Amino acid sequence: MPRIDDYINAKKLAVEKLVNDTFSDLVSKSGIERVETGVKTDSFRIPFLDRVYLAGFPDFNFTDEAHADKEVPIQEQVIILHYLMGVSQAQLSGNRIAYREIPGASFYNSAFVKRAIDPLKKVFGSDIDKFKKAAGYLNGTASEPGDAGFEFAVLPKAPLQLILWEQDDEFPAEANILFDELTGKILSPEDAAWLAGMLVYRLIALSYQ
Repeated sequence: MPRIDDYINAKKLAVEKLVNDTFSDLVSKSGIERVETGVKTDSFRIPFLDRVYLAGFPDFNFTDEAHADKEVPIQEQVIILHYLMGVSQAQLSGNRIAYREIPGASFYNSAFVKRAIDPLKKVFGSDIDKFKKAAGYLNGTASEPGDAGFEFAVLPKAPLQLILWEQDDEFPAEANILFDELTGKILSPEDAAWLAGMLVYRLIALSYQ
């Protein structure tokens, strides 16, 4: 499990690489909204799960748009920065793949299942309506597979599709999380797993509102 110091160092390294790019190129490649501040520093406006973050360029200091005094979790900052590092002009393929199909991800698959798939099944596998309610808070788009399925545009070129089959008298609950094929070219296997876990746990938290 990474320590906070590891995330702080990861952010530092990411910022050092990203400042070699231009703000306009990052906006063009990433699909993230540009905010004109009227001062020297340009900013990104980044919807992320149920929050919206602002990040200046080139300093990449993050703030919560709705709560300026609220600290933005360092893990979420790093995921967003890694997305900006890995994204290209390529467009979404529309082809959905399982986590293990992401290049290099097979080694981490068991950890991914524990971090994202198992909590999804445990909390929502006997209560599809609770899953649907939580998905509504994050503007999930209904999809056909499973007893309930939703796609979430967590980041513009890294959508996630969550699929759930409800338990019954004969079979236990089942779940799957699918990624666009492009995601594996943008995020590392570790980052893809963290992104999925962040989505699942945010849905769990929202389901109790």
